[in-house]
Amino acid sequence: MARENPPGRPQNLADLRRAGSATALLFLYECTTEERGTLQPIADRLGLTVQAASHIFRQLRRAGLVELRASVYRPTVAGVAWLHGALGSLEQDLAERLATLRVFRRARALAASPVAAGAAVSLEMKEGWLVARPGGSGPSRGRAVGPARAGEVLEVVELDGILPIVPGRIRVLSIPEGEFSSAATVAQLRSRLELAPPGLLAAVGLEAWQLLQTLGHRPVVRFGVGAVVLEASQLGVDSTVVLLEAELPRFLASLAGTPPTHLVVERLSPERPPRAASRSESPGATRRRARRDR
Repeated sequence: MARENPPGRPQNLADLRRAGSATALLFLYECTTEERGTLQPIADRLGLTVQAASHIFRQLRRAGLVELRASVYRPTVAGVAWLHGALGSLEQDLAERLATLRVFRRARALAASPVAAGAAVSLEMKEGWLVARPGGSGPSRGRAVGPARAGEVLEVVELDGILPIVPGRIRVLSIPEGEFSSAATVAQLRSRLELAPPGLLAAVGLEAWQLLQTLGHRPVVRFGVGAVVLEASQLGVDSTVVLLEAELPRFLASLAGTPPTHLVVERLSPERPPRAASRSESPGATRRRARRDR
C-alpha cells in the first residue's frame, strides 16, 4: 500500500484550524506519552467516538506516523519527529504571542500624587512612563506596596485590567538634496518643529543633526533611530525624525511592519524668496517679471 503524505504539521496556532491537524497532534501525543492497548481511552481523552479515533489511527498509520505493535498503539520514529517538530513550532509561536501581550503581574510606576501603602491605584501611560494615581477606578489597576510621594517610584502589585496604549505617531520630515542649508529650509523646519507635539526628536545623518543643532532644539537622538522611534511609538510617545531625502528609503526599511496610520512622511519644499528688484528696474517691470515666474 502506498504511503500517504503526513498530515500538515502545524507551524503556528492558526494552522491548528486545519481539519484533522489538532486531532492528529493530540492522538500522537497520547500514543507517545501513554501505553494504550485500545482506542477507547484515547477517544475519551480527545472527546471522540471510538469510530472517529479509529479513522484517525488509520490515517496516521497510512502516513507512517503510528502503528499497532505488540498490541499497543505506538508512534513510529517519523511520528515522534513529526510530533516534536509540531510542538516546537507551536511553542515558539505561543511565546511570540505572549511577548506581544506584555502580561505583567507587578510593575514600577511614578506616583502622580502622594500614595499610601496598600492603597488602590489606577495606572496610565504618560510620555512613555507608567504613572500611578490614587484610586482603583481606571481600566488598569493595582495596589501600592509601600507609600510614595509625588514623583517617586512606586512598586505596584495585584495588577488587573488592560492598560490602554495609543501608539505614538512617527513623523518624518524629509529635506530635498541640496536644500538642507538654505535659509528657506531652516525657516520651514523651525516652523514645523514648533508645531510638533512633545516627544522624541531624532536625526538621521550628519546633515540633519547639524541642522537641528543650529536651531537649538531639545536633545536629538542620533543612533539606532529606527529602533528607538518604534519602541517610543509602542509606549505611546510621538517622534519627529529629520533626514535628507536620500536617507528616506533606508530609514523606512527599518520601520517595516509599522502601520501606515502611525507613520507620516512630510517632504519639506521650501519656496525660494522672490528676487529683489534692481535699482534700475521699475515697479511695473517687477510685477511683469513676477507674473512670468509664476
